[in-house]
Amino acid sequence: MTALTIKPTTVRDVSPFGDTVPETAAELLNRLAATPAGDRRRARLRDRAIEAWLPLARHLAHRYSGRGEPTDDLIQTATVGLIKAVDKFDPERGVDFAGYAIPTIIGEIKRHFRDRTWSVRVPRRLQELRLAITEANSTLTHTLGRSPTVADISVHLGVTEEEVLEGLEGARAYNATSLSTPISADGTTELGDTLGGEDHEFELAETRVALGPALAMLDEREQKILTLRFYGNLTQSQIADQVGISQMHVSRLLARALTKLRGELQYGL
Repeated sequence: MTALTIKPTTVRDVSPFGDTVPETAAELLNRLAATPAGDRRRARLRDRAIEAWLPLARHLAHRYSGRGEPTDDLIQTATVGLIKAVDKFDPERGVDFAGYAIPTIIGEIKRHFRDRTWSVRVPRRLQELRLAITEANSTLTHTLGRSPTVADISVHLGVTEEEVLEGLEGARAYNATSLSTPISADGTTELGDTLGGEDHEFELAETRVALGPALAMLDEREQKILTLRFYGNLTQSQIADQVGISQMHVSRLLARALTKLRGELQYGL
């Protein structure tokens, strides 16, 4: 990692005599670590230490700008990483704070891209696989002198070709395409124009398929009455003349047949 030229802010504190005393960000962290947890001064020291190191967080956030995320959101995310670094930093380990904070802040920014920027949420396994495939593709392109195949990436990552294909398919969920995107040469046809609508004929076709077995559950006279009424378009009086029963009897048989038919269709569907 290249060395950062950004410097933390020097904070001026007020001495007991009323004059100002310059204090470096590193000194603030040392004082913070030496202050007991119950000391009321600790909260103020923590705030001042975070403020002193904010230039580092902003610098790292700007390194990731231009990738589709607002810079303000990246700065906010980097600041969260900085706060975590300040809270967990231990000067007694002999590690420079910048060396400890930079991976913490960058990790927070990368988690932001991983968890917040996908257009469609996919399992974390696929998100991590996408990153691994991207890195493998870059590495293999350099070493092979050509674009790697799925088999090349599979061997490099130690996964199956099916998993590589799954990762590539999942990567398509990272960015969404607007339905207003023109797809024709003259720009008159948009992507949304190619999407089909709801077709109620499919439901009707399912009903027709189920209707045959349901009709078979009726007796012969009920089937004849239904056929004459709904396929022959006869009135109840005309049906009564053909079947040889009264119109009232036709009405009762028709109602009973329809009730049985509805029950069979509801159960079948």
